[in-house]
Amino acid sequence: MILFFSSHGQSIIDLRKQKEKTSQEINYINNLLKETDQNAKTSINRLTILEEKIRLQASLISNINSELTYLDSTIARSSQNLDSLNADLILIKNRYAGMIRYARRNQNMNNQLLFLLSAEDFNQAYKRFTYLRQYADYRKTQAEEITDLKVKLEKLVEDLSKRKSDKQLLLTSKMIQSDKYAKQKADQKEYYAILQKKEKELRKKLENQQKIASKLEQEIEKSIAEEVRRNAKKGSKVNGIKPSPELKNLSDDFSLNKGKLPWPLQKGLITDHYGEHPDLVLKHVIRRNSGIDIATQSGAKARAVFKGEVTKVMPNIGGNMAIIIRHGSYLTVYSNLSSVSVQVGQKVDTKQEIGTVFTDKDDDNKTILKFQLWYENTKQDPEKWIAM
Repeated sequence: MILFFSSHGQSIIDLRKQKEKTSQEINYINNLLKETDQNAKTSINRLTILEEKIRLQASLISNINSELTYLDSTIARSSQNLDSLNADLILIKNRYAGMIRYARRNQNMNNQLLFLLSAEDFNQAYKRFTYLRQYADYRKTQAEEITDLKVKLEKLVEDLSKRKSDKQLLLTSKMIQSDKYAKQKADQKEYYAILQKKEKELRKKLENQQKIASKLEQEIEKSIAEEVRRNAKKGSKVNGIKPSPELKNLSDDFSLNKGKLPWPLQKGLITDHYGEHPDLVLKHVIRRNSGIDIATQSGAKARAVFKGEVTKVMPNIGGNMAIIIRHGSYLTVYSNLSSVSVQVGQKVDTKQEIGTVFTDKDDDNKTILKFQLWYENTKQDPEKWIAM
């Protein structure tokens, strides 16, 4: 029984931690949705956030189901252990009762002094003394076993009762979360239908966004190409040239942190992933992203994901700004900033704030940080680098 609970204890802790984490993420999404314009009906950004909320809601329900499965198995195992312990207790009690009855029937034999003095010789007296001592120890052991079993049974009954209570609470929670999920799916379907009716408007808005994004992309690629050429002259590894020790050490440190880099925001939600993928609403439209888009709350600060040097601060079309930070052979790009707090040539530390993310009051009050990661002039998928 002890082995069973110790081997499964970590899993239930992990399940509950994951459930708590998912609940916190759902609460954060609710805060994001509160910041958006409730009357806006042309926002794909809002639909994306709703989809992520539904995904998390489904994950929460799945987590509850896993915890219920675990509790069912532990309740079944505990019930078996309870039956087994009860059977052991009855057996030991019967043995102990039989021993007491025997002692009463032969109480003359229990006169220890008479029993010892009636021995024929010293050896027999010593054997009788040893027997009496072993008999007393055995009775004491039997009494202790009965007491220990009673304590274990009481503890097991209490634990079983608690697990059954936990199960009932989980079933209630599952019912509540399932109702929420059904409502969210209905809201999503309704919102999706509204957006489809505004297809022409959405296509026009997307074309404008793509033009701006294309110009920014060209500027970033141009700036990174310049960086590559500049560092090739300094001795970084481009076209086979060996990097300087300082740049190599920084590159090595950066690469060792793949999958462990902090987020470029204290908190956020990825709403657009790296690479090509179909639009959520517009048919036959493929979205392309050289990095990831992270939705956050108004006033959020962008921060460096690793120590490095600011090599470029550029204005974007529409008045927004972008920052490029070099980390040896790696570069990170932070764009869609309303203001910056660093300058070219400045050394920055991991998690240092570098600017404020822009909030678009004309587009559902969305606050989106666009984040890219490059290895020299080769794009990388940022989700493979940051801690998820």
